[in-house]
Amino acid sequence: MTTADVDSERPNTRAAGDFEVFRDDCGIPHLKAGGALALAHAQGHNAALDRAWQLETERHRVLGTTAAYLGAEAVDWDRFARRARLADTARRCYERLAPETAAWVGAYVDGVNAGLAEGAARAPEFAAAGLAPGRWEPWTPLGVWLSTHILFAGFPTKLWREEVARRLGDGRATLFATDGPGTSGSNGWLLTGARTTTGAPVIAGDPHRFIEDPGVYQQIRLACPEFDVVGLAVPGVPGIAHFGHAGGVAWAITNAMADYQDLYREQLRRTADGGVEALGPDGWYAVHAHTETVEVAGGEPETVEVVETDRGPVIIGDVRDDAPGDEAPDAASPDLHDDPSPDLPVISLRYPPRVTGDLGFDVLPALLRARTVADLDTALDGWVEPVNVVLAADTTGATLHRVAGHVPVRPHENRLRVVPAHDPAYAWREGAEPTPRTEVDPATGTAVMANERGLAAALGIEFAPPHRARRIRELLGAPPGSGARGLTGPPWSSADMAAVHTDTRLASSRQLLSLLAWAPDLGPDAERLRDRLLLWDRHMDADSADATLYSRLRADVVHRLAAHPALRPVTGDADPWRSAAYPPLFRPWLAAVPRIGYALETLLTVGLLPYEDRLAIVAASAEAVAATQAESPWGQVHRVSPWQALPGATPEEVWPGLAGDHDCVLSTSSVPGITDLFARGPAARYVWDLARREDSLWVVPFGASGVPGSAHHRDQSELWASGRLAPVTTDWNLLHRTEESTTTMTTTAEPTASAASTVPALRPAVHEQKVEGFGVVRLVPVDPAADAELLHRWVTEERARFWGMADHTREQVREIYEFVDSLPTHHAYLALRDGVPAALFQTYQPEADPVGECYDVQPGDFGIHLLIAPAEGEGAVKGYTDALLTAFIGYVFSDPAHLRVVVEPDARNERALARMVRVGFELGPEIRKPEKTARLAFLTRAALGLA
Repeated sequence: MTTADVDSERPNTRAAGDFEVFRDDCGIPHLKAGGALALAHAQGHNAALDRAWQLETERHRVLGTTAAYLGAEAVDWDRFARRARLADTARRCYERLAPETAAWVGAYVDGVNAGLAEGAARAPEFAAAGLAPGRWEPWTPLGVWLSTHILFAGFPTKLWREEVARRLGDGRATLFATDGPGTSGSNGWLLTGARTTTGAPVIAGDPHRFIEDPGVYQQIRLACPEFDVVGLAVPGVPGIAHFGHAGGVAWAITNAMADYQDLYREQLRRTADGGVEALGPDGWYAVHAHTETVEVAGGEPETVEVVETDRGPVIIGDVRDDAPGDEAPDAASPDLHDDPSPDLPVISLRYPPRVTGDLGFDVLPALLRARTVADLDTALDGWVEPVNVVLAADTTGATLHRVAGHVPVRPHENRLRVVPAHDPAYAWREGAEPTPRTEVDPATGTAVMANERGLAAALGIEFAPPHRARRIRELLGAPPGSGARGLTGPPWSSADMAAVHTDTRLASSRQLLSLLAWAPDLGPDAERLRDRLLLWDRHMDADSADATLYSRLRADVVHRLAAHPALRPVTGDADPWRSAAYPPLFRPWLAAVPRIGYALETLLTVGLLPYEDRLAIVAASAEAVAATQAESPWGQVHRVSPWQALPGATPEEVWPGLAGDHDCVLSTSSVPGITDLFARGPAARYVWDLARREDSLWVVPFGASGVPGSAHHRDQSELWASGRLAPVTTDWNLLHRTEESTTTMTTTAEPTASAASTVPALRPAVHEQKVEGFGVVRLVPVDPAADAELLHRWVTEERARFWGMADHTREQVREIYEFVDSLPTHHAYLALRDGVPAALFQTYQPEADPVGECYDVQPGDFGIHLLIAPAEGEGAVKGYTDALLTAFIGYVFSDPAHLRVVVEPDARNERALARMVRVGFELGPEIRKPEKTARLAFLTRAALGLA
């Protein structure tokens, strides 16, 4: 049994230190501390106060426990998180951190835990969801980073290509290859000093992610004697990873669109003893398998089998009980994509951190300490994921344009499709692909990155169309007075960059409008529509009714294309998103109509459909749209639709409408053919000025605070929607010192007594132990008043009938545990698994308990009782109770005075008795107690080899 403490191999180097919190007029936190560890604590504490609900939602997403309070709609994610083993991967990566990085991450986690109860008290979502804040583990920030980016590279697109190849032919697999509906992107550009009004570089851009409320990025400043950095942090993760200005050097990233995750088609079978085997290059072999339970608010819990092969965790499909034969498929078969069960595929995911145990977190503190481009470049050599294109510049004028991240070495086919697991040809090789780099063009003095097929072309399959990158270069290269709206240069100032951010030219409209120009036999209304759109300036401006008209025409064309016989194998009833073979989580990547909408320019250009058919479709759409008279400005229908964990929390909210569209520089991505609303867009905008950092600018969609009702919850919305930016204030004299500052809190501070009493996860633990493959188990004292509702719910379940409290009221349960709490010989604990209550564990001294009158008590005897939480009871999770017993027995025998564990389950509870025997207990005699006939069982130190 594992008895090592979870942090036993980590040095206790978290230093104490004061910190101060200042805020600017937008409520943006500026944190100051005497050292890097105290500052990390301050950042975690601030995140807990400003973003408690967001932090806890992210922690539950890592653990796959969101459905426990969000309900059935969250089950799909929870199943994926469990099956992909996100939490276990985060633990692995944490254990491989450099000791100084682990201490830094731990200080951040200490800060989160110190502030979480107070932050939760401010956030109304906790009460609305019936959720209490939990406890962050040292590895939780790594899990947040992993869960935030696990879908970033778009591996589900391979499922779509697989379906396209099956239905339209192998040659059509990449027909829809573009940045599709599930992809995140960005704009970024760099101007050298030769192109600016100050003579120093400027870096600007905007990350395009799904807009979340609260936002995925937090504006923040981190200052200590070692560094002073402003930038955009990810709540739940220490430091500033993607977009930062350290005074001497600044950096920004975009998605490189690299492919670095693989899907393998597995063959699995169940063995006679209930285990699982997979087919590998050398035949059948045993794989890891266990079951877990997903709790569902308002519904029945769901069981998930977690299986991991040599390639990686199985994320699609289930183990078949009707095992295939022992013969392996022929690896030399002409079609290696043949699936023995194509309608029910079993697919595993291989992703770098799971393979290497490295998430790149050692890079994060190095970025904060960078002083020059050379420092930054060296640090980025250790970056893992997501794979990014980086632009950087420093005050000496040095610049950097490179790819950073880990792309495994493997065959090109792996990037395209799902590949067979049994064939060694598709295995990963040692090392990683080299990361390309280039110099900033001295002739233009500019560098642009916009997810196009450019610097990272050798590392991916699907890239964004070149329109955004070309338009940015066009705007930055335009001479004064050339008609570029809002621009005054060159040379350019920081303030000019907002006009680039908000450019709305839609170059991808060209092909559709060209076909419209030649559409035959149009009626009078359709001719007027054609003439109007051909005169349109092709800007998706918020006040433009022509932009709305174009969107309606585009949507109609998308649906007519979907109905065309050439695409019918992947549309309508044959649409892959309807397939039961794939989890609903992957539907955004599998739905045909959005795929057609995003690839419309290609489909109207290439020869899949005859030219005459394309003309006829556009003509029919023009007639249909011209027949409707409704007109509205684009900004009225093109509104942001942010993701919220609790979408009903602010029902009165009216979300702003914006200009732009998917292929505009102002990339606000509606889904053509589905909706004019957009869920993906600029998650922040920034301008980093290397001449004067105080001339830098930034904005986020909503505000600095994630707390509804706060003055800074929505105060940046109007700036963001209108394309304006807020100044980056760096003068401490212009900031407002807040009461969040402390001269007493240290990086090992405990929560207040009242908070710890109310929230089990925040109470000090009497024992903490990591159980491999299971999680971290913490034993915390029961608080009779705070835990009465929880305990009453557990002990009155039918499955807990042997506990003897089935007819007790909540008050009676509270009184019983108040009595237990008053006894020096008896103790009650809640067992928390990764911060979530999992069991009730009670201990007693047999000589002071009625059971001592029923047998000959020996010196060193120590009694225990165990009640598993209802959602995990009755064997719903394979090995669950045994794992908890590992921790409980580890706790008991951590005291050398305890020589023998005594249990006395109900003699009728055959399941409990069998479990005790399996663990190593020796059964004793039956005894009669007033409330039951019990069966004694004993576990000695000698039986465990601990004597």
